[in-house]
Amino acid sequence: MLPALVDSLQFSAGHSTVGATGTAVRGEEWPSVCISVLDPALTIRQANQDFFRHFATPAAPSVDVLAPPPSDSSTAAPDIFGRNFRDLVHPSVRQPLMRQFERLLEGRRDRFATNVVALRPTGDVFTGSLTAAAVSGYGPAPAAVLVVMQSGQSSADDALVAPKRKLLSEIDARILEGIAAGLSTVPLASRLYLSQHGVEYHVTSLLRKLKAPNRAALVSRAYAMGALTVGTWPPRVVEDFIK
Repeated sequence: MLPALVDSLQFSAGHSTVGATGTAVRGEEWPSVCISVLDPALTIRQANQDFFRHFATPAAPSVDVLAPPPSDSSTAAPDIFGRNFRDLVHPSVRQPLMRQFERLLEGRRDRFATNVVALRPTGDVFTGSLTAAAVSGYGPAPAAVLVVMQSGQSSADDALVAPKRKLLSEIDARILEGIAAGLSTVPLASRLYLSQHGVEYHVTSLLRKLKAPNRAALVSRAYAMGALTVGTWPPRVVEDFIK
């Protein structure tokens, strides 16, 4: 079933320029359609060249469009095969995206569409729209999941989203969570066993680190950077940002 499925999707091959390594020639940037087929564990089993261009490391070998990993152990498979799809998205959007996939695999819906922030092997990010659809098998549970990601051009602002380093201390993270939840200095001090002066000191440090002029802008900036998880309450800082 899956070979027939991916054969019907080879229209997307013309969206990328492929070099000798199987990834797109560097410097070429345009909207692309990344297609992958996942097994029920969300492991990547098949993908097209646009997908390799965004997610495979530059050293990955040349592959056929929408080809499964080679069965011959003497032929190295692209490093993208066998990876879990969750590892390719930014930590700030993983939890809500995995909930969507969970509902899909449980049969509560047959497809979903959402915006996504994806991570390249270099640590760079790109944003785009993602559509996932369940592929029926011989039983009631889906046999696979087809994922189509429409990416846009990378921009300088995208660099703000990716965590280049662990930015926050543990206490900074707890204070940021409290501010995002609407707490003022006094309840924050009581909750974290700090003096009011201590809370204000850490707030000032956070404003400087995130280059925000006030607390409202601090929270907005944290969400824009992906430092706060999306779709959870109370707000939580993504672990990737904590030292």
